[in-house]
This record gives sequence, structure tokens and C-alpha cells, in this order.
Amino acid sequence: MMQHLNKFFGGLRLDGHKSESMRQPLKTLPLSKQLIFPLNQHIGLPAEPVVNIDDTVLKGQLIASPGGSVSAAIHASSSGKVIAIEERPITHPSGMRAACIVIETDGNDQSIESNVISAYQDCDPSTLRDVIRDAGIVGLGGAGFPTFIKLNTSPGKIIETLILNGAECEPYITCDAMLMQTRAESVLRGADILCQAIQAKQCLIGIEDNKPEAINALKKALTEHTFYHHINIISVPTIYPTGGERQLIKILTGHEISAKQRPTNAGLVCQNVGTAVAVADAVLKGQALIERIVTVTGDAIKRPANWLVPLGTPIQHLLAQYDGRGDNNDIIIGGPMMGFVIDDIQAPIIKTTNCLLVLAHKNKFPEMPCIRCGECAHVCPAQLLPQQLYWHARAKDFDKIQDYNLFDCIECGCCTYVCPSHIPLVQYYRFAKTEIWNQEQDKQKSDRARERHEFNLYRLERKKRDDEERRRKKKELLNRAQGKTESEADSKKAAIEAALARAKAKKDSLATSPKNVDHLTPEQQKQIDEAEARRHQQKKDNT
Repeated sequence: MMQHLNKFFGGLRLDGHKSESMRQPLKTLPLSKQLIFPLNQHIGLPAEPVVNIDDTVLKGQLIASPGGSVSAAIHASSSGKVIAIEERPITHPSGMRAACIVIETDGNDQSIESNVISAYQDCDPSTLRDVIRDAGIVGLGGAGFPTFIKLNTSPGKIIETLILNGAECEPYITCDAMLMQTRAESVLRGADILCQAIQAKQCLIGIEDNKPEAINALKKALTEHTFYHHINIISVPTIYPTGGERQLIKILTGHEISAKQRPTNAGLVCQNVGTAVAVADAVLKGQALIERIVTVTGDAIKRPANWLVPLGTPIQHLLAQYDGRGDNNDIIIGGPMMGFVIDDIQAPIIKTTNCLLVLAHKNKFPEMPCIRCGECAHVCPAQLLPQQLYWHARAKDFDKIQDYNLFDCIECGCCTYVCPSHIPLVQYYRFAKTEIWNQEQDKQKSDRARERHEFNLYRLERKKRDDEERRRKKKELLNRAQGKTESEADSKKAAIEAALARAKAKKDSLATSPKNVDHLTPEQQKQIDEAEARRHQQKKDNT
């Protein structure tokens, strides 16, 4: 059946540099002496260690559990001993260090016992989602969003179509192409399991037409099994960034998905072909996500190839399979359009590492003033105004830049690629996004502090009112117990106060009136007068 294809706005036709790394068969990387597992190699909260230093672990064993509702489990990719839980360099654009579990491998590669589900067609969707969650599977196309969350659709939400992204549009990267060629059956199995997990009626696998071997391999596997009738392999034009989720959805279905929408609103779920294979391994083999294919390529690499790499392997160990990277080479994680340069090759391969691009370092063109040519707007697949975003990001006008839909930007790099002034536009956009997120976090912290203060004041005032009300009720109950009405109690109180007033007046009068002064002799009267004179003089001196 022919599938009608749509077009998205903008995009570029780039030199793919795909053939270089596809000339070699898939290679298996020798096990490194150490494996390093960052606790956060996915979108969401970091995982939490469930092992301690000196613990012995097996291949596939859980070593860190999800740290929250949006998080992912981490498993050991080989057997060995935990030698450290500490901060190490990680695969991140900032070059930051973060908490990692470090395992010293024992060379035995001994695995834990696995639980397989052969009859997944009879499983409840929630059971399949639990298996996928426990396997620590995340999106392997680059974002790293926990897969089980994307599959956990809202109650009553009907998913018509599962889309598997096999476009792999970024230049140089061929890990998905190699995966589809070597494990076509697993791709289809994973697609079928995902359809079962979300109850989708059909699956569309979109692959760019510059990968004929991958397309043929999948079509061959498709014809060998009749129960894949709901899966359709579709060849799409090779235009960057076809592999973007919103762009591929547009091409295959015609649906426009904005940055504020989710594909599920249109009855769609999109996953990567690598994710589908990981799902098939989790369900049919009981294997957690512990390895992935990584492309090693670039003009500084002799005989580029794709490698099956255990997660946690230091990048240095992978590059050591070649003659060395040299001092004048840039090591990029990902492709030349959306990848980032790293300096510390002790950082490990993680779940989202799809490519090591090693390029000979070249003198970069200096950034020049914008000439307002408008080329960036012509190629932007999100139909934004990159020039306006640039001006406001540079001026740090973060309120204004959001009026131009900054967060619709997918950071594909098309605008930077065509800019004749060599302005690193995407870097400005990333800076603006980071600042806005930081300001929003600060605002949320301030709001929470104010809310806590206001609630504390309210609590104290309420306690004061409650105490007063409690005393009033207690007094009322006491009066009732004594058989007195409120008026009687008030009358008694008034009588008591009057008696106290009379007693005080009498006391005051007694304290000031002289006593026993009748029938005094002249000598006694003289002594009293002298005493009064001295008392009067003392009072006068004190004043």
C-alpha cells in the first residue's frame, strides 16, 4: 500500500557521510577494566544506588533504581565489584562531573537469571509497561525520555498509530541503520510489543531513502511473518531534520504537533527503532538495557565502524581500538549538527550516546555581525524567526524572546549551518533557554518560601482563635455544670469586683489616717510633729 507523504517547512539537504562507517560489519567491543555508570543518563531525576562499595554484581543486575516518577533504572553491563560511588566526568556539554557507580569488571561476564515473556500477545498492556520500566529503557534516539512514561497514556485516550523513527537524518551517524540491517526481526518484534502495550492499531516505520539496505532488510523480515500485517515500512525523503519527532509525524501523517502539544493528543506515539529493539530484548530475553550500538567515525578516524558497546565503557577505551585521536581532533558526541564537543575521554558511553564523531580540528571562522539576509528563517523547520530570537537572546531580553516561541526551537542547527556571518545561533538559544529555566526555578523557590511563610502566619492566627474559642467553651461548660446562667455569672463577677474595690478603698484609707492620736501629751505631740517634718523634708529632697 502506497503511503501519502507530506512535507515540512524548511530543512536542508546535507552530505550524509554515511557510507564510511557502513563498509565494516558490526564489531563487538572488548570489555574494559572499569565501567562507569552516571546516575542520571536520562531525562528526569537521577537514579538512586541500591548497591554499596565492595558489593559483587552480575551482568544485568539492578544497581540503581528510579529516583522518582520520571526516572529510569540502571543495570550493570558486566559482572564485577563496585569499587566507588563518587563524582566522575560524565558525557555532558558542560563537561560537568556527577555521581557515578564504578564497577571493576572480573572478566567472567556472568549474567543474572532472566525472566522472559514469550506469549506477550496475551499480556495486559500494563504488564508490558512494567517490564519496560524495570529494564531501564529510555529513548535511544538522543533525548533519553523514559519509555514506559510515553507508553502510559491517559485513561480513555485511544492511540491509533505507533511511529518508529528510523530516519537517522544527522550526518555521519549510522547506528540505527546498522541495527535495522543486522536485527530487522527484533525491530519488528519490538514494534509489535509496543503496539500491544499502547493498543495501537497500526505501526509506521519511517526510514530515509538513503538507507536502502535497512529498508530491504525490514521488508524481507516483514514478508516472512504474516502477523506483522499492521506494520508498514515507509521510505521518506532524505532532508534534514526528517528525524525530528514533529517533522517525521508531519511527513507520515500530516499532523502538525506544536511544542506545547503531545503526539498522544493526535492519537500517536513515536519511538526510536533502537528503543524497539531494547523493548524486544527486555520482553523476549529478559535483558535490561545494558548495551547499544555506537558509531565511531569522522575524518580523523581510519576505517570508521559501528560497535556494540557495553554501557558504562569509558570513551577512551573505545577510541583505543584505533590509532588514537591526536591532539588536533575534536571529539563530538552525536552528529555535527546537534552534537557537542567533550574534552575528557574518561567520560563513559551512556544510554543516549549514539556516535563518537572525531574530526580534525580546523580553524573556525570568527563570528561577524548579522547582515539580516533571512537565510536562517528560510530553513527553520519550526517556522520561527531565528534572527529575532538571536537579537533578544543576545540582549538577555528573556520575556521578549518567549513571545517569538523560543521553546518551539528543536535546536536542529539548520540556522547556524546556513548563517554567512558564522553566528552560533543555537548556542544563543540554548543559553536563553537555560537562563529562563533557572529564573523559573528561582521563582518557584521564592513562591514556595512565601507560601510557607503565609501558611505559618495563618496557622498561628488560627491557633490563637482556636485557643480563645476553646477557653470560651470551657468556661461555658463550667458555668453550666454549676447550674449558672451567663447573666448570673456576670452578676457574680460584678459583685466580686465591687467588693474588691471597697476593700482596696478601705485599705487605702487605713494606710493614710493616723491611729491612736487622742489624748497625747505635749511631748508626744512634739515627737510626732518632728517625725512628720522629717518625712516631709525627705519627700522634698527626693523630688
